[in-house]
Amino acid sequence: MILHIATFAWKPEVTEARVEALTAALAEMAAQIPEIRSYSAGPNLHLRPGGKDYGVAAILDDAAGLDAYLDHPLHKAVYDEHLGEMIAERAAAQLPIAEGSFR
Repeated sequence: MILHIATFAWKPEVTEARVEALTAALAEMAAQIPEIRSYSAGPNLHLRPGGKDYGVAAILDDAAGLDAYLDHPLHKAVYDEHLGEMIAERAAAQLPIAEGSFR
């Protein structure tokens, strides 16, 4: 299995309402992409100093599932309608995870 993590720093003009709309759009998108096993997206809680403004974590079975998710028309639509205008910085990583390793 693969854990895909993406973090974002927003442009200064990004409002809370835009972040809420993005979060809703991502949740709706994730529910419609069968390759996604688990999905979480939302503003950083900032419980520790530093970090980005927003994070996304998706669990997928394999690299083909990751490609299907990232190349999916719904994912592209969320980028075009929300993310593309909001992002100042983006970082991503994919980590191997053993099934059942999350408790």
